[in-house]
Amino acid sequence: MRAMILSAGYGTRLWPLTEDRTKPAIPILGKPLVGYVASYLAKFGLTEVIVNLHHRPDSVRRALGDGREFGVHLEYIEEPVILGTSGALDNARTLLQDDTFVVVNGKIITDIDLARAIETHRRTRAIATLVLIANEKYERFTVVETDHGLVKRFAGMPPLKGTSNTPAPLMFTGIQILEPRIFEYIPRGTFSHSTTDVYPQAIAAGEIIAAHVAEGKWYEISTIRRYLEISLEMLSERDEKVFQGASSQIDAGARVSEAILWDNVLVESGAEVSRAILADDVKIPSGEVITNAAVVRAALIEGVTPPPKALRGQVRGNNFVVPLTE
Repeated sequence: MRAMILSAGYGTRLWPLTEDRTKPAIPILGKPLVGYVASYLAKFGLTEVIVNLHHRPDSVRRALGDGREFGVHLEYIEEPVILGTSGALDNARTLLQDDTFVVVNGKIITDIDLARAIETHRRTRAIATLVLIANEKYERFTVVETDHGLVKRFAGMPPLKGTSNTPAPLMFTGIQILEPRIFEYIPRGTFSHSTTDVYPQAIAAGEIIAAHVAEGKWYEISTIRRYLEISLEMLSERDEKVFQGASSQIDAGARVSEAILWDNVLVESGAEVSRAILADDVKIPSGEVITNAAVVRAALIEGVTPPPKALRGQVRGNNFVVPLTE
């Protein structure tokens, strides 16, 4: 059984962290986000993995290499024009059309039991099985309505958090098991999304779209704030509050707490950093105070127009500082 990791997105809400790399290539505690997905697939014996590329494709190639570090063998496929979550499958059709395959979004970290989801898929003889979890925090993820173990529709954003007697809505994790026959419902050679252009049509045609409701850890990294909160939560599991990437240095006399330092970062004596992300090669000079912000080198974004969904920042010396106001 082959697997595919969806890694072609721009990551505009993570800008400027994604100025020189795509979202799946962003490091999470020193390991590329997409590397967590590859390791996850390898854990369940899925070692033949396809990775689609579009924005900054070389950043994913550098992060993953040939996949051996993560226990997989990788095959890359580029999208000259971005194709969406199901258009990406159409672009890789020749690699996936011979057997059941697994698709995982390249922006998640999880320990959900994939083997049990595959069992559900086989038992129900579904054309597709979507792995769902309860949206206990009522976050802004599309509600998936189910009936007797089958997906019935995608119902928009969740309501405000209900009472304790109201079951939490279900949401899609970005993990799915598919039969090649799903290609009958995927438009050829054009942009399309699975949850809007494929699954509703398959359901309307009477196909079985199984719902596997799972439990376990699941993180989705789509904004800078989520990146910081998830990284700090993962750090807290180690009983740590600061992560330092390769060749990063915190001088004696600097005050640093709840911070993620990428590679080659320097925090000088007399500087203060808290609840912050410091990207590669950032230097925080003595006397500077960085709180609740992401920082990249100002030279990285010089002359660049921020994407529409990006948070706005300001140049401070040699740094570009983005307050986390989202």
